[in-house]
Formats: sequence, C-alpha cells, structure tokens
Amino acid sequence: MALSARRQWGFWGIGLALVLLIMWLLGGALLPFIAGAALAYVLDPLADRLERIGMARAAATAVIAIAVILAFALIVLFAVPALVAQAQALAVAMPDYLARLTAVLSARFPGLFDENSITRRGLASAEAMLREGGMAMVNQVLASGLQVINFLVVLLVTPVVAFYLLLDWDKIVAKVNGALPRQHAPTIRRLMREIDAVMAGFVRGQLSVCVILGTFYAVALMVIGLPYGFLVGMVAGLISFIPFVGSTVGLLLSVGIALFTFWEQPIWIFVTAGIFGFGQFVEGNILSPHLVGKSVGLHPVLLILALSVFGAMFGFAGLLIAVPVAAALGVLSRYAFDQYLASPLYSGKLPPADP
Repeated sequence: MALSARRQWGFWGIGLALVLLIMWLLGGALLPFIAGAALAYVLDPLADRLERIGMARAAATAVIAIAVILAFALIVLFAVPALVAQAQALAVAMPDYLARLTAVLSARFPGLFDENSITRRGLASAEAMLREGGMAMVNQVLASGLQVINFLVVLLVTPVVAFYLLLDWDKIVAKVNGALPRQHAPTIRRLMREIDAVMAGFVRGQLSVCVILGTFYAVALMVIGLPYGFLVGMVAGLISFIPFVGSTVGLLLSVGIALFTFWEQPIWIFVTAGIFGFGQFVEGNILSPHLVGKSVGLHPVLLILALSVFGAMFGFAGLLIAVPVAAALGVLSRYAFDQYLASPLYSGKLPPADP
C-alpha cells in the first residue's frame, strides 16, 4: 500500500512538472486558450441559468457569445482609444507637473532645494528624462502590450475557444469526474468543490467589483473636472483585485494631479480624495460582502505571491492562472493542516494496531 501511494505521488508529481514545463515553454502560444477557458468558466453559470429557464445549451451559448462580442467591440471602439489618448497626454504633462512641484517645494523649503542640492538635481534629471523619453516610453509600453497579448489572436481565437468550451462545459466536467482515481475520488471532489467556491467567489465577484469601481471612479473624476480622470479611474478600478493596490495607486495619482489642477480651489482636492474614500467604503461594506463574500478564504498575501511568481514565470498567461493556483493552494493547505491535526504527528499517539 505504501508503494502504491508513493507511485501515485510520483505520477501526479511528474504530471504537474510536465504541465509547468509546457506552460513555461509555450506560455505565449497558450494565452488565447487559457483566456478562453477562463472566459468560459466565468460565463458558465450564466449559461446554466439560461438552460434552467428552458433555453437549449447551444442557444444559450450563442446568445452569450453574441453579447460578449458586442461588449468587447464597444470597449475596443470607445474605451481603449480614450485610455490610450489620456495615457499619452499624461506622459506629455508629467514633466510640467514635476517642474511645478519643484518650484513649489523650492519656494516652501529653500534650504533643501538650492541650486546645488541633490534633491533639486534629482528632480531636474527626472524632469529632463520625462521630457525626452516619456512619450516614447508610453508608446513602447502600448506597442509591447499589444505584441504580448497578440491582439488579433485574442480577438479571433479566444472567443472561439470560449464558445466551444462553454458549449461542452458540462460534458468536460463529467468526463474529468469520471476519470478521477477511484480510491481518492470523494476527497478530490470535495476539494475541487471548495476550490470552485473560492474561485467563483473571488473571480466572478471581484470582476464585478472591479468594473463597478472603475466605472464609478472614472465618472466621478470626470464630473469634477479632473484631468485624465477617465484613465486614473479605470486603472484604479481594474487593478483593485490586488488588495489595497488599486485604491492606493488611484488615490496617489488623482490627488497628485488635483494638487496642481485645483491648487487655488483646495476644496476639490479634498473632493478628489473623498471619491476614493467613498469608493473604499462602498467596496468594503457593500460590494465585497455581497459579490465576493466573506468566506472566500483567499488570503491577500497568497494572492499577491501567486500573481508575482506566475507573472514572472509565464508572463500574461501566468497572471490568468495565478488566481486559480492561489485558490487551490489555499484549499489544499487548509486540508493538509486538518490532516496534520488528525495525525499521530500532532497528537503523539500511534494508531491502534490491527488485531
């Protein structure tokens, strides 16, 4: 029995190593397929709901696909150009903002910002670098981002992959369920249900939170007349799935821009900060408890670690699998800890010998 267990561990260990090796070698090529699988997973509950009201699986999948394609087309036609334009405009304006910051600090703290001070020379160097290479840097980032994501491939292949996976999702789940090793099938099913609950609560719920927050921040900042408000708001909302990062980045950027824009009307600086304070209040007390849930169990440190490691190892494809991996690690670590508490290694008592 011990030999059989070692063989099973060896088999699954080799399988996991092969999957990671394939991911590392073919991460870019696998991107549309991983993205398609992620999209199908997110949309499967909607397809199930349409089936429950009497729609066939193929019809439900077709309706969802058409709606997703239309939404994606609207984003590409309207949101993406606006974001690119504001990013380029912000890159052009950054040197002027830095020069104004230097002038304000020099007037406020003349001893620290004289002509020969290290601080003044550093700010002047940063200003010159931004003037010379700021726009080029933004254009390079945009160009490399499009190259990595491979816009045409994502546009064409990902929806096709998602469509076929969504169409056969229940069959695929049943096939995998039937292929589980019989000895451990009940335990694996229980663990997979817990992993699915964590992923469903975080991925689907947090995606809704990101969209709501991004829309709120962008609209609110544009309403008060903050330059680049649409860009700052959408960026803050879209990266809010990383704990504290989205709100902190958005707050610092928006308040920094507001300081120069509303210097003579300081009330609007406080209004800008209040927008993010209100957004954080709504997220913490209304959105996250209802859409994500309090029992997700995905620790922020584990999430950040998974995003960092898998993003560095596998690029953008790694970012897509980071959350599922973090969810699986969280569930498996809790299961391993429970097994440890029930083991003789913890209690110090040997199991009773067989008669």
